[in-house]
Amino acid sequence: MGDYKTSWREKIGYGVGAIGLDLSYGLFYSYLSYYLSSVLGLKEGFLLLLTPLARIWDGINDPMMGTIVDNTKTRMGKYRPWIVIGALSNAVVLTLLFTSFGMSGTRLYIYIGIMYILWGMTNTMADIPYWSMVPSFTSDPKDRSMVATVARTFSGLGQGLITILTPIILPMLSSGMTTDKGYSASGFSKWALICAIALVFFSSVCVLNTKERNVVYNKSEKFSFKQMFKVVAGNDQLVVFIIFAMLSNAGWYLTSGTAVYYFADVLEQPTAQSLFSTIGAVGSVLGLLVIPVLSKKMSKRAIYQFSLILAIVGYILMFIFGPVLKITIALDISYILASVGIGSMFVAQTIFLADIVDYGEYKNHRRNESITFSMKGFLQKLAYTIQTIILFGGLKLMSYNEQITTGFVNAHTKTAIGIIAFGIPPVLITLSLIVFTAKFKIHGKLADDVHDYIVKAREKKE
Repeated sequence: MGDYKTSWREKIGYGVGAIGLDLSYGLFYSYLSYYLSSVLGLKEGFLLLLTPLARIWDGINDPMMGTIVDNTKTRMGKYRPWIVIGALSNAVVLTLLFTSFGMSGTRLYIYIGIMYILWGMTNTMADIPYWSMVPSFTSDPKDRSMVATVARTFSGLGQGLITILTPIILPMLSSGMTTDKGYSASGFSKWALICAIALVFFSSVCVLNTKERNVVYNKSEKFSFKQMFKVVAGNDQLVVFIIFAMLSNAGWYLTSGTAVYYFADVLEQPTAQSLFSTIGAVGSVLGLLVIPVLSKKMSKRAIYQFSLILAIVGYILMFIFGPVLKITIALDISYILASVGIGSMFVAQTIFLADIVDYGEYKNHRRNESITFSMKGFLQKLAYTIQTIILFGGLKLMSYNEQITTGFVNAHTKTAIGIIAFGIPPVLITLSLIVFTAKFKIHGKLADDVHDYIVKAREKKE
């Protein structure tokens, strides 16, 4: 197939699938912490323990799922069947995770622990094959970038819908016992069910409107840790990617996961989060234009560096106008800069992973799309773990759980929430920029050599 160009119908059909995935993803990463701590009243220590334990299992499950996908060969291809299975499974678990059935005490803790881990497993079943499809569409660098850009556009739309609509819709769906902000367990349950239905619908649209072309089927083999470590350790650029992407993603997750605390507990204006998220969504959309516009004059490497710097500047301004000066409108406007950088960053990371798959074949003469792309989901979960440790570690030190039971959050806790949301992220993103600049080398001549090798390899097989 070589440098086959995908149609816009297929690009959009593929991208639509990301809306559903990110509705589930956004609800989990942006609101689960608040739901568990402020609505159900679970202790911070439980979440500090649960998240790292879940990551240990993910370290086994994610690459295992990647190996299963790599060994799949059906009439539908090797990716699309798992998108269907994963979406259906994740939809069921998402609904159950946000439905407590009136449980309390030890039974509730056990139930949430099981559903928490199952959400990660079922999300992996859909997420790995979905993003692993990117290299299968085309080897053409520009067309591949456009496929990734369209997918990230719809991905941002899914997360944007969650962060914008949740503060508005939750009070409308809530009944029975509610928090002082109007949120209730019943509201979260109904909202999760709506998102679950949307997840299945959009995933079906994706599967029905895409076709796998540039697919290499490896010789079927069983999963082994030896093979997993061989794939990861044998691709030095994958290791570098995991490090710099995990740091930058953790910075963004801190803001997305802590924003609900900032607006609900610090500003005591929960619905104001909708405007903040709307402005962020606008910035994310603008961020999707960064690569197509700047690629005419700048390399992917330079564009990525520019994106991170833009995000860092935006975050510094947010910290100044938010926790320090408490000028909310200036905080919102500053979020545009940060979200433009973050939006562009996520598109570039998807493109980099596709390039890393090609680099792995160039270096080791073997493609491992799904194992490689499983690292994307795993590093995101590692980033979420960093977020959880920082967020709940800070809340536990400030005795947040005891404060919300009295309906009063003290000044020290409010300051800590502001620092976690807007002060720590630019530090993490700066570290990410340093690692990327120093260690990522798939650019210039090496990138050209890898592309030429892949095209010739495909021509030989046709």
